[in-house]
Amino acid sequence: MPRYEYQAVDTSEGCELCRERFEVRQSMQDPPVANCPRCGAAVKRLISLCAVSGSMSERAMLSDRNLREKGFSKFVNEGDGRFRRVV
Repeated sequence: MPRYEYQAVDTSEGCELCRERFEVRQSMQDPPVANCPRCGAAVKRLISLCAVSGSMSERAMLSDRNLREKGFSKFVNEGDGRFRRVV
């Protein structure tokens, strides 16, 4: 299940939990949390980055071989505004 971050609507009010940020693990079908579970202050859901992991390391994903297999091109800067295609 995904985790959602929430923060107090007015950060000058509420408890320490909602003035900072807190996470709630909930289903995507669940409605957003409206109030802080500790003090009852109004909270809003924050947009945050999701964690994505793959089976390959970043170095392996950007390797010349993998880029070629996936149909990407790679260029190397040779200076003076010139680029040379290597993949």
